[in-house]
Amino acid sequence: MPDAADRPSSQTSRRTFLRGAGVTMALPWLESVPVWGAVPGAPEASTSVAPKRFAALFMGCGISPDHWWAKGAGADMELSKSLEPLSKLKHKLNVVNGLFNKSATGVGIHPGQTGNILSGAALQKGAELRGGISVDQVIANHFRDQTEQSSLVLGCEQPTTGYHETNFSMAYSSHISWQSATSPVPMEAYPSLAFDSLFDNRGTRRNQSVLDRVRTEASALSGQVSADDRARLDEYLTSVREVEKRIESARAHKDKADGRAKDRGKPVAGMKRPDDGLPEDIREHMRLMCDLIAIGFQTDKTRVASLLLCRDISGLFYPFLGVRDAHHGASHSDRSEAYEKVTRFYVSQFAYLASKLDAMKEGEATVLDNSCLLFVNSMWSGSAHDSSKVPLLLAGGLGGTLKTGRALDYRDKGNANRKLCGLYLSLLDRMGVKADKFGDADQPLAGF
Repeated sequence: MPDAADRPSSQTSRRTFLRGAGVTMALPWLESVPVWGAVPGAPEASTSVAPKRFAALFMGCGISPDHWWAKGAGADMELSKSLEPLSKLKHKLNVVNGLFNKSATGVGIHPGQTGNILSGAALQKGAELRGGISVDQVIANHFRDQTEQSSLVLGCEQPTTGYHETNFSMAYSSHISWQSATSPVPMEAYPSLAFDSLFDNRGTRRNQSVLDRVRTEASALSGQVSADDRARLDEYLTSVREVEKRIESARAHKDKADGRAKDRGKPVAGMKRPDDGLPEDIREHMRLMCDLIAIGFQTDKTRVASLLLCRDISGLFYPFLGVRDAHHGASHSDRSEAYEKVTRFYVSQFAYLASKLDAMKEGEATVLDNSCLLFVNSMWSGSAHDSSKVPLLLAGGLGGTLKTGRALDYRDKGNANRKLCGLYLSLLDRMGVKADKFGDADQPLAGF
């Protein structure tokens, strides 16, 4: 029990935000400030339940099939070379093998295998887009009235336009999050704009530190909460400032790109990277986007996110890995050492976000413990364009509703019992979203 000096005053009992000139910063979980809505002294205050969150991370063009496996359970789980970045999180991990997306089979390569990875809907060819709402947006709609932002929809590569040789729109290759059968959710590829959206950062004040603008309220709050919460608040503000410094560089780069586009009389999105203002170093780009998701989850600004690490038929390069070919070309040699390095690199991004959330304390648990992070690819093999099963990882326990530390294999269960949408239906139920059917599934995934 904290002493009188450490107890929060009634003035902070309902404070869930730090506000300053043109900016709003949501607070992370604090023991002495019931940010999830409970009133101090009320019976529910001691049992306030942290929110559940969901995020989907996507990598296109398949993985390294020879190095994607897991054996055993819990701390004794053995991970393959490509999954090694997750070794410290084995007890909070599920490696799921053998699930498939029926509507993505037998329709031709690439867009028809990708545009429904989170919906399971049959896609329409030709000029008119038609598929289905994605699972992340079903969850976002459920929590829409409970958070400042219904979802964060981010990407590390610009969408591409036109049509594939299969007559599917390339919009299906460029978007995993769909708000309806005909409309993808606009994806934000610029870290600076995603940061501004997260902190309600507008106008000329975008160039001012958000921390400077909330300093007065932060100082007042620090003097009214418990000692442990003061340390937690300081850690949070420090992490935001570190991200903000990196955002400043990204913002300057984008502003220069906007100027170049104006001088050339062409849209900035039509320019090649890095002339388009996206970070030249994709490692920094991906980490920034993961950091923004982490802050959004930690502060309950949003409970849903998607991150397109690379799109289908990606043109990203990996000189830091010593890989010469662009992503799509490299995937056609998916059993090579080079593509194994690419696969492991993407798993490391997933591990980075999971580890960051696991370091954020939330009562007796962590933000990761109350979340579900999904890593998925639209195909197993890039050389064969094989979507008969999809690579899939899950991290986090969704508030104790999801058992972890498992390697699950559905390959021999029969098509009716290995539906990807069955897993989505199971996750919806654990998130408190009631649905009788999702995609092609009307039953939750057995054994999950």
